[in-house]
Amino acid sequence: MKNSTQIKDREKRSFPGFICLAFLVVGSLYSATSMAQGDLLIYPKRILFEGSKRSQEINLANSGKDTARFILSVVQIRMKEDGAFEQIAEPDPGQNFADKYFRIFPRSVVLAPNEAQTVKIQLSNTGELQPGEYRSHLYIRAEAEKRPLGERESLNDSNTISVKLVAVFGISIPVIIRSGENNAAVSLSDASFRQAKDTLPTVKFTFNRTGNMSVYGDVAVDYISPEGKTIRVGSAKGLAVYTPTLKRNFNLELIQAPGVDFHKGTLHLTYSYDAAKNEKLAEERIVLR
Repeated sequence: MKNSTQIKDREKRSFPGFICLAFLVVGSLYSATSMAQGDLLIYPKRILFEGSKRSQEINLANSGKDTARFILSVVQIRMKEDGAFEQIAEPDPGQNFADKYFRIFPRSVVLAPNEAQTVKIQLSNTGELQPGEYRSHLYIRAEAEKRPLGERESLNDSNTISVKLVAVFGISIPVIIRSGENNAAVSLSDASFRQAKDTLPTVKFTFNRTGNMSVYGDVAVDYISPEGKTIRVGSAKGLAVYTPTLKRNFNLELIQAPGVDFHKGTLHLTYSYDAAKNEKLAEERIVLR
């Protein structure tokens, strides 16, 4: 069964991005109540401006044993159909960058062990906004350790050239500004089940986004036995389809719970803004054989 439900404007919800810089940039999604990379904790995982809201705060905390400096900057990101992130310089058709319409302060934070500080994100120049969604990503990274001037690593062989690559890790979170009416909707399609020998069972399906803004929510997969008993066999939180991407393919591994026979019954897939409140955005069913 396919279902497409109109998405209403909501308050803050999180779906993170993670970036690792070691001369190359790679991106992937990360989901948790707060985000963590190395010794840095961040909350919330997403900043959403809509309605009359003009400023918001991000809490940064150093969970490490050493004092560290964290640098804040802005990057632009494209979401591909497999859910991966790719850093870009120019917006794709239908994509709007948000960085011209917000300010960040401070842009550099020094935190002692177990110390926390808030960073403010404030809107500006919003009179220039046209209806639609604007998105950029706030990138927070630890500053690489610097050696004092004149200090060098000793080399056993003076004729040897030494090259040291230092990976700098950080976290990116989306900053989204919405202007005008939200007419986004989402449906699920192409759902299939697979269980190969010696592997976990897997469901594969596609998010289909329409409208002028991004969608985000949590996925749940329930097994329904022929007798009507329901057992939760899979879940994933904070899944998004960013504008202008129209489709996102997703694979989810399921658990082999007691009482589940994947050769009969039904799998019920739901995509919800808030599952506890039954705020369902889309659903799909797979008949098992």
